[in-house]
Amino acid sequence: MSEKVYRVIQWATGTVGKVALRHYIENPAFELAGVLVTNPEKVGKDAGDLVGLPPTGVLATDDVEKIIALDADCVHFAPLARDVDMVCRLLRSGKNVVSALGPFYPTEAFRGDVERIEAACRDGGASFHGCGIHPGFVGDILPLTLTRLMNRIDRIEVFEIADKLRNPSVYIEFMGFGLAADELASKPNCMEGAAVSFAQSMAFVVEGLGKKIENLTEAHEVALARNDIAYPGGVIRKGTVAGQHWEWTAWADDAPLVVFHLYYVMGDDMEPNWKLGDSRHRVVIDGDPPLELTLMGAAEADGRHPFHGITWTALLGCTAVPQVCEARPGLVTHLDLGVVQPRGLVRK
Repeated sequence: MSEKVYRVIQWATGTVGKVALRHYIENPAFELAGVLVTNPEKVGKDAGDLVGLPPTGVLATDDVEKIIALDADCVHFAPLARDVDMVCRLLRSGKNVVSALGPFYPTEAFRGDVERIEAACRDGGASFHGCGIHPGFVGDILPLTLTRLMNRIDRIEVFEIADKLRNPSVYIEFMGFGLAADELASKPNCMEGAAVSFAQSMAFVVEGLGKKIENLTEAHEVALARNDIAYPGGVIRKGTVAGQHWEWTAWADDAPLVVFHLYYVMGDDMEPNWKLGDSRHRVVIDGDPPLELTLMGAAEADGRHPFHGITWTALLGCTAVPQVCEARPGLVTHLDLGVVQPRGLVRK
């Protein structure tokens, strides 16, 4: 790959966007071409000021037309919600797009979105890549890569364990924490429809092993706060939801082949106490020989391991930009990219 410097646009500067923006400013493989913000208070501010870095000369704007008119190689698209229409506009303008919002893999549930994105890619001669820590890495390309160490596979289980008390999230209330258990069961939250999104990763693995998903099942259990739990955004009251476990199972050959577990908790003062330990990702493959891999942040001063989900979500997109820009036009998955070779990471 050449030493080309890639001109990038950062679309949105929330938790994921800020990590990406800092990376693009600091990494010599990239030149920041523009920043799109949605908060009026950020408009006109230098991109460096938004992430505590020296001025860059690039000022944030909320003018979509101005951003689309910019000359840039790629857009790192990181708004709070998916917007396929906007993604297609960017692609038709000739800009490649990387986004943690997906789609990640062309499953039946996302056929319409994929077809629209493919058409926009053809019109603009551009490429689109969806990736993030999960979906987009730990539940798909990571376990599929590990299968090369196996003689026989019986079942693959992927765990995401995130302590939202130690690592606060803007989604705590939206995820239904602090609600009564029966209220959570009857009220839509940000996990609504998550099964089909995560199923993209499942299909990636299952089809990579030469099988097809025959059925997808879901289970959900909650844990309740034993006492009031204070967090930066409020209080989880005693007796309300303080922990959630989502489980999705992809079946093949009439047996569970891939199982995803998502444990989201507000500390461990809850009943039942699942005793999960530090936040981490974990891949367990039953078969011959059995295999287990744990992915977590390095221990901090207090000896505990932080959850880097937001950071990893951003950087997986950032580091893929050069190869996405060089890929053939269209939706490109991890399989299409092959082994990603990040640029500019080794620097003073």
